[in-house]
Amino acid sequence: MKKKIWIFAGESSGDMYGAQLGEELRSIAAARREEVELSGMGGKAMIAAGIPVKVDSTELGVMGVVEVGKLIFKFIAIYFKLVSAARKERPDAVVLIDYPGFNLMYALAMYCMGIKVIWYIAPHLWIWGKWRLPVLAKICRKVLVIFPFEVEVFAKTELPTLFTGHPLIDILQPIKDPSIKRDPDLLLLLPGSRKGEIQRMLPHMLKSVLGLSQRQPQLKYRISAPREKIASQCRGIIEKFRRKNSDLPEITISVGDNHYCQQLAGTGLAACGTVTVECAIMGLPLVVGYQLSFMNYLAALPYVKPFRGFITMTNIIDNSPVCPEFIQYDFKAENIIPAVESILPGTPGREHTLQGMQRVVDMLSEGNNGRSAVRRAAEEIYAV
Repeated sequence: MKKKIWIFAGESSGDMYGAQLGEELRSIAAARREEVELSGMGGKAMIAAGIPVKVDSTELGVMGVVEVGKLIFKFIAIYFKLVSAARKERPDAVVLIDYPGFNLMYALAMYCMGIKVIWYIAPHLWIWGKWRLPVLAKICRKVLVIFPFEVEVFAKTELPTLFTGHPLIDILQPIKDPSIKRDPDLLLLLPGSRKGEIQRMLPHMLKSVLGLSQRQPQLKYRISAPREKIASQCRGIIEKFRRKNSDLPEITISVGDNHYCQQLAGTGLAACGTVTVECAIMGLPLVVGYQLSFMNYLAALPYVKPFRGFITMTNIIDNSPVCPEFIQYDFKAENIIPAVESILPGTPGREHTLQGMQRVVDMLSEGNNGRSAVRRAAEEIYAV
């Protein structure tokens, strides 16, 4: 027996999960003496895992109306290329990993062709598109979610929904290194992984560093970039900022050592995203924020609403302000500086954040029963 399964990931986190999913699908097929043929859209991790990709999505992780608009013709070309390939090759199932802007359209095309669609790591429709829930329920065979509260969200539809656990638990817990001693004076800056968000977020972080250096002179600063292209962008922004602010303290920039730095640093300042869950698992207290461009903010305002009153995933999961968070124009040095000071080592706020992050990790680990989150997801996908 041979199954043909396509995996679609458009961002770096989804690419990482897609690589793991592919390995687990192959393991299941081998155990059953069957064969699975994998393909799809992904980046470096899926390629390294030996999954032939029809489209390399390494630089396709953009967010916002303006940013997407700049690549619109590229996205259209990719869409028609992949629809044509599906019509010709007829995969048994297509697995979509997050990336809703592109994947929702592709899911609709697959549904019209009678190809099974499974969504792994559901789009955050509970924040920006509740009206699309019935559409998702219509075009998908099942949805596999990684946050426990999402089962309740999708219960309003008839879509089969299963919480499989968060794959980051399985990825990060084994690489936690007790020999790494936290430096209580190191502040880790995590401005994001997209060009646009770094352009908006990092200057506010640098203004905060400038203020903190005067109030907390013992602090040191480091940026961990996911790839060299991002590191180069950060260097350029810092150099430009330093020309006007010569007393900006030294900021170390490293590449590809995110998880090491999350264990080394005493405190963090991060753009909202998957990294907040990573830091919860690694035990790094954070201040979190996010800022869209003015045009994107106007476009999103009618649709994007905080869920449970928050935008930070750790806060949403725990339904409490685990990490201080600042949205849009509230993400500024005047707010960031006292928030960082409130969670520095030795402060009562830090203990509150650490306890909340541990509750989040416990919730994300529920129901594993000895199986990894990705293995549970792969079993559900293989059974469709």
